[in-house]
Amino acid sequence: MAGILEMRDVSAGYGSEMVLSNIRFAVDEVDFIGVIGPNGGGKTTLVKLILGLIRPMQGSIVFQNPGERNLIGYLPQVSQTDKSFPITVLEVVLSGLMSLKRGFGAYGRNDFGKAREVLALMGIAHLEKKSIGELSGGQMQRVYLARAIVGSPRLLILDEPNTFVDNRFEHDLYELLKELNKKMAIVMVSHDVGTITSYVKTIACVNRNLHYHKSNIITQSQLTAYNCPIQLITHGEVPHTVLGEHNHTHQHE
Repeated sequence: MAGILEMRDVSAGYGSEMVLSNIRFAVDEVDFIGVIGPNGGGKTTLVKLILGLIRPMQGSIVFQNPGERNLIGYLPQVSQTDKSFPITVLEVVLSGLMSLKRGFGAYGRNDFGKAREVLALMGIAHLEKKSIGELSGGQMQRVYLARAIVGSPRLLILDEPNTFVDNRFEHDLYELLKELNKKMAIVMVSHDVGTITSYVKTIACVNRNLHYHKSNIITQSQLTAYNCPIQLITHGEVPHTVLGEHNHTHQHE
C-alpha cells in the first residue's frame, strides 16, 4: 500500500452499538484532511481507531510501517486533560519524545533542545517551568501541540484544535499547520468548517458512514448528499456561514 494508513471496510462502535459502518479511508503522505460531521456522528470514534484506542468490529486498518516509532502525534481537546497533575510545561513537551526512547532512559541534551525549540515556535518558551495547572486554555493548547510535534511524527491528528485557542493564536495556529503539513500529514477534526476549508486540502464528512471529498471546496448540496447536516461552507478567501434563510446569491470559484 502507498501512504501512511488505510481503513478497509471498517465498522466500529461500543458494546452492541455500531457508530461507524463500512469505512473506507486512506491517509497519504502530506495529506491535510478536515474531518467534519454532526455530534455523535463518529468523528471521535474515527480518531480512536487511528490511534489504536479501539479495535474495529469488522474490517481492518493497515499501516504502511506498523512498527514505526512516533508514527502519530496527537493533540487532544484541552477539556480532556487533567490540569491538577503536577507536571511542568517542559516535562509535558518532553513526554512527546518517550516513544523514541528505549526503556526508561533519561532525556538527553538533544531532547531538551528539541522541546525548547518547539516551545519557542509556539511562543511560550517563557512558560517552560510553569505547572500546567497555571495555564489558560489557549496556553494549554500550545503546550499540547508542542508535545504532539516535538518528535516529528509522520501523521498529526488534531481533535477540535480551535476550541480553546485564543484569538491571537488562532491565525498563527493555522499558518503553523500549513508549514507543518509540508513534512507531515494532518487529520483535523473540526466544527468550524468555514475556517478549515481555507487551510485543508480535502474533507471527510463523517455521519455513521464516511464520504471523502477530494477538495477543500464543498457546497451545501454536497454536504446534504453526504448526509452531513452542516450549513457551513467557504468560497474565495472569506469563510461564510450560510443560514437557512440566506437570500444572497454567491458564485463559487
